[in-house]
Amino acid sequence: MNAVPPCPKCHSEFTYEDGALYICPECAHEWAVGEATMPAEAAAKVYRDSAGNVLQDGDTVMVIKDLKLKGSAGVIKMGTRVKNIRLVDSDHDIDCRIDGFGAMSLKSEFVRKA
Repeated sequence: MNAVPPCPKCHSEFTYEDGALYICPECAHEWAVGEATMPAEAAAKVYRDSAGNVLQDGDTVMVIKDLKLKGSAGVIKMGTRVKNIRLVDSDHDIDCRIDGFGAMSLKSEFVRKA
């Protein structure tokens, strides 16, 4: 009996063969039987700003709306420039240092490449 490979998307072991396709019941991913089951390490995550521009480490970005800070009365005003960003893989995509506020994390959807 041929062993059915795990899902390349979610790594589920419950995949099954249906004709010329493998199907994962957990994430509904389908791929061809002859297709490579484990692709080379997925391409690095692409981070995009609110306008769809690709962000990279070291870029300068601008905040597009006023952002309230949790646990503080401070507000990062719209138009604030943030220099030398660092991209990270977490719930907030950008680690940076903002003058007057210090180190913090921002979401890429609230910035625009300057």
